[in-house]
This record gives sequence, C-alpha cells and structure tokens, in this order.
Amino acid sequence: MIKVNIVGLLRKNKKSKYWICQRMNITSRNLNRIIRGETNSISFKYIEEFCYYLNCTPGELLIYVPEDDYLKKKESDF
Repeated sequence: MIKVNIVGLLRKNKKSKYWICQRMNITSRNLNRIIRGETNSISFKYIEEFCYYLNCTPGELLIYVPEDDYLKKKESDF
C-alpha cells in the first residue's frame, strides 16, 4: 500500500491542513480523502504542488507500506 505522508510533512514544516488547502486551492474534504487513502489516484500536478509547498521530494511524500504491515496495524486498531 502507498501511504501519503502529508500530515508528517505538515508537522515538520509547522504548517496546517488549512494552509496547504489555501495554497493548492484544494478542498479540505479532498485533502482528507488523500490523507486517509480513500482515493485511487493522485495527479502529478498535486504531487508536484505538495512537494513544492512542503519542501520535500516525491520519495518523502509517498511511502510504501508492505501489505502485511498495513493489515497487522489495522487489526491491532480493533
């Protein structure tokens, strides 16, 4: 599973979700869907803008979590 590390990068840069929404002209609903992994795709335009505003590389923004690790974490949440 690919995880989008927006929240961690926002914390690192001491910025808020509201701040990134305003800069990227994206709704908070859509941003939260990206953060929660509820989207099937993210355009290169958004990846480029996230990297620009969060001062990161695509490798820092997109993190691969092996499926087994993801499922174990989900099970432990219950």
